[in-house]
Amino acid sequence: MFIEILNKIKEYNRIIIHRHIRPDGDCMGSQMGLKYLLKNSFPEKEVYAVGDELPEYLKELGEVDIISDEYYKDALVIVVDTANESRICDGRWQTGKYIIKIDHHDDSPEFGDLWYVDETSPACSSIIVRMIKAWGNEVKMCEKAGYALYFGIVTDTGRFRYRGLTSEVLNNAGYLLDLGVDVDTLYNKLYIDDVATLKLQGYVLNNFKTTPNGVAYIYFSKKIIEKFGVTKDEAANLVNSISTIKGYPVWCAFIEQGLPKPENLAKGELDPSKEIRVRLRSRGVTINGVASRYRGGGHLQACGATIYSKKEMKLLLEELDLLVKQYKEEHPDAL
Repeated sequence: MFIEILNKIKEYNRIIIHRHIRPDGDCMGSQMGLKYLLKNSFPEKEVYAVGDELPEYLKELGEVDIISDEYYKDALVIVVDTANESRICDGRWQTGKYIIKIDHHDDSPEFGDLWYVDETSPACSSIIVRMIKAWGNEVKMCEKAGYALYFGIVTDTGRFRYRGLTSEVLNNAGYLLDLGVDVDTLYNKLYIDDVATLKLQGYVLNNFKTTPNGVAYIYFSKKIIEKFGVTKDEAANLVNSISTIKGYPVWCAFIEQGLPKPENLAKGELDPSKEIRVRLRSRGVTINGVASRYRGGGHLQACGATIYSKKEMKLLLEELDLLVKQYKEEHPDAL
């Protein structure tokens, strides 16, 4: 399979790499890492990485390329770290001449002309490294690619703590370290917080709520986000502030988006001004099924959803609470 992918890359002069909307560290790491690798290995080729606006903490990995629709004619499109077609950033991916998908999500249907999905891998960036190793001397690695891919592995494994970690993932990280990745700089940029974020974290610890059976959650209203002077992404990233509470194996954050309401909103159309994004996490409990019923999905124990009312929030929490109840009955020793 990896040789097939490489042969397609060799075949095309223009390659456009897509990722999922609302990017995280792994999708940016795999996207930019692949871009830098291909540019270094095939300098005669045009290689672009496209997508929506980046959170501040991801901008160090590289800027998004702005290209016209004409670029997709006779182009190879590679979609990384994206399960469903609806979550692919920039709908023009469908207009490419040939489409390759590389992913690791649990709920990842087939699309495109060629696909490689390994749902056991905790990071798509680790799959890209596996692919690079299989290509051997056919490609030339560089430090920029190594940094981006290491960034992706570190973020999606929670600094090598999450379920799914294997000796291969650690070996892939070691392979990247041998390229000279500056780990001190990477960790400092990822995990040193500013004062506003730390104060908001204090708010989370003082104001999170719980359900009867063991779901911990925090609601970030637009007013709270503005009060603490943080971005919506910075607020969302604090979901794991409530990840270590004994007896609460599921936790989540609800983040009001505060988007403008369109003047011509059609009847029955969802109102973006009421959009609330949800980050869901768990220890042991499979939660992506619940996420899929609320316009989302992802990994078994780390996923996202989108709701549009407090009523939906209540229903989602009730479903999660029932899951926890069942999980505890089946696993009486669970923490």
